[in-house]
Amino acid sequence: MQLRGRKQAVTAGGAVLAMALLAACSSSSSTTSAGGATSPAAGGGATTSSAAAASGTINASGSTFQTNFQQAAIALFKQSNPNVTVNYGGGGSGKGRSDLAAGTVLFAGSDTAPIPDKEVANFKGKQVLYFPVQIGPIAIAYNLSGVNDLKLDGPTLAGIFQGTIKTWDDPAIKALNSGASLPGTPITLAVRSDSSGTTQNFTKFLTEATPGWTLGTGSTVKFPATAHAASGGSGVAQVVKSTAGAIGYVDDSTAKASGLVAASVKNKDGQFVAPSPESAGAAAQSITPTADLTFSAAWQAGASAYPITYQSWDLVYAKQANASDAALLKAYLGFLLGQQGQGLLSELYLSPLPTAIDQAAVAQLDKITS
Repeated sequence: MQLRGRKQAVTAGGAVLAMALLAACSSSSSTTSAGGATSPAAGGGATTSSAAAASGTINASGSTFQTNFQQAAIALFKQSNPNVTVNYGGGGSGKGRSDLAAGTVLFAGSDTAPIPDKEVANFKGKQVLYFPVQIGPIAIAYNLSGVNDLKLDGPTLAGIFQGTIKTWDDPAIKALNSGASLPGTPITLAVRSDSSGTTQNFTKFLTEATPGWTLGTGSTVKFPATAHAASGGSGVAQVVKSTAGAIGYVDDSTAKASGLVAASVKNKDGQFVAPSPESAGAAAQSITPTADLTFSAAWQAGASAYPITYQSWDLVYAKQANASDAALLKAYLGFLLGQQGQGLLSELYLSPLPTAIDQAAVAQLDKITS
């Protein structure tokens, strides 16, 4: 994959980190640098060389939806900041939040925000900031030989994932796909086994789009016992790819990387729309976030909006243990939110944040203190 704008992004990344470290150092006459050594307060202008001399580690985990973006961004950020290490492990949104609460990571990737009520006590009253970083479609990936243009809607998807629609030639599916040769193949469900924001957002869509959905919404849902559960988006994609007649929900970037086809889904305006960065971006345009920058991109209006669109945040504590961690977090999150980071998204089948939301997230960086 060729990443456009790499040279500009590297330069900008170095400048962002330099400025963040300068801000951290200027709060007193001496402070701990990113590498842990004590140095005098910086004076004068920030330079790329001073950023390159900095060192430190950011550990993070969580959303598998973010994994492709994080990997690409880390590689680009590293080029201008060779002594800064960013480690991002997946494991699902629930794991990321659990790791942040336990203090084992500096930020958590989560496709669910705000933090679910049942988890709030784990954070012991500490203020958590929500930084949205990407928008993307959840693809309804399927494995059905000879069917390349499947159309589905909310009620039909609800029937499939509740187990009441059991074969591909069910009348409800045939009614949406006139002329398609649909076999009597049994439907195999591929779902997430881990606590997942993808599950949260997929079931949120079903709840809002279908009065007949009965399984509720959440990061874990009790699907029919016959469903094949797998860990992570890549696990669901593998089940679909290896199982004739399978269908599953997975972020579109992972579906594309796995060579899977995805259904077009009927949106709020009655149009069948395929998942893409453009259709996810169209859904995001009508969003107004709350004051803490939480929102939902599912089931938004717009003729070209993909209806199962969702978003992902990086969660951080407002108050960091030291100035070094605060500076590194502000620098890396600033990189993700800046032109260099957001510019990576479309090539990963993801959509950049709407300008107003992105600007609000950048302004919120100042709330990270030590």
